Amino acid sequence: MKYFFVLGTNPALSLAELQAVLNLKNPDLIGADFLIADIAGEIVPTNLITKLGGTIKIGLIKKEIKATNKTEELLNIVSKLALEKKQACPTGKFNFGFSDYGNYYFNKKDLGIKLKKYFKDKKINSRFVVSQEKTLSSVVVTQNKLLTRGIEIVLAEKNKQIFIGETLAVQPFKDLSRRDFGRPARDDQSGMLPPKLAQIMINLAQVNNPHDLIVDPFCGSGTILSEAILMEHKNIFGSDISIKAIDDTKKNISWIKELYDKQDIKMKFLVKNVLDLSKVLKTESVQAIITEPYLGPQRGQLNLVIIIKELEHLYSGALKEFKEILKSGKRVVMVWPLFYGNKAINPNISGFKIKNFFPSNLIENEFIKKHCSSRQTIIYGRAGQKVFREIVVLEKE
Repeated sequence: MKYFFVLGTNPALSLAELQAVLNLKNPDLIGADFLIADIAGEIVPTNLITKLGGTIKIGLIKKEIKATNKTEELLNIVSKLALEKKQACPTGKFNFGFSDYGNYYFNKKDLGIKLKKYFKDKKINSRFVVSQEKTLSSVVVTQNKLLTRGIEIVLAEKNKQIFIGETLAVQPFKDLSRRDFGRPARDDQSGMLPPKLAQIMINLAQVNNPHDLIVDPFCGSGTILSEAILMEHKNIFGSDISIKAIDDTKKNISWIKELYDKQDIKMKFLVKNVLDLSKVLKTESVQAIITEPYLGPQRGQLNLVIIIKELEHLYSGALKEFKEILKSGKRVVMVWPLFYGNKAINPNISGFKIKNFFPSNLIENEFIKKHCSSRQTIIYGRAGQKVFREIVVLEKE
């Protein structure tokens, strides 16, 4: 079946995650954020999207037509799709809306007016949901019940071919916000990893057995380990040199377990220097190490020569420990700082190789390359930040 995925603000990161999870075969990217892929077998979008940090919407491509015949044929197809969905919906007002992706212009207002008239002629009470943006956001789709009591029809064009799809799931923004801002222990001073980024990093590690050991040796407030639990992983270990960090992790994980009723989790948390990790974890006992370490100072004047030297020393030592405890062929997914968006660090990665997940047909895509470094890592940040995140996936040789 042919599905579409609306990617997040960093399409390279979103694509890498989807590739790690679904092993896509020659997917097609329209514009910066609309990915189409043939997937063998059926997926459950409402379940899948809760496990993906970098995907905004998932839907099914229902029809493809030539762009040259678009006006009348497009209206007929859209009307049929909407009517089929209406017949499957509960009684009451039927809401519908459109989003279009890529550079092609669709007259959504005209389509919407004609579709509303079509429903009126059939004595169906409907409402046309519009937005000032080119696309309807997850918030608009959810608040207007387009998935449960209506439809969002998605349009995209490439090479004079129009793709017509129906959105089946959107990112659970309320849940993500609650996990980000509602947790009992926050440390805004040292920085907080967004839950969405934590999800992506966990997926990049490709840990398929829920009982395999996942380690975060710079666990901070426990975001990565919390998200791992929500993604059904049942064997976690967290350590940090800070007593407060371990206390915060314990509080936040207790909160997550209670809120989402997660039981039977094997957990261990220690106040421990990362350079002593091999003293508490057995050789080649770990399936994945997923972590955001100390990234250096975030505020004030930065003496980059000194900071980079110190961080390279810390990370090189940490990676030596990781190599000792990690199983062969398994991964470290790690954040490295990229100062002012272009000044990278270069720790010693002896015994590891950098892994990337891009499908071969999209490696040179302009929207993907824009977010990648010369060493095929992914750069995550926004203009004006002093410290960007470089997402590095290392595979033990």
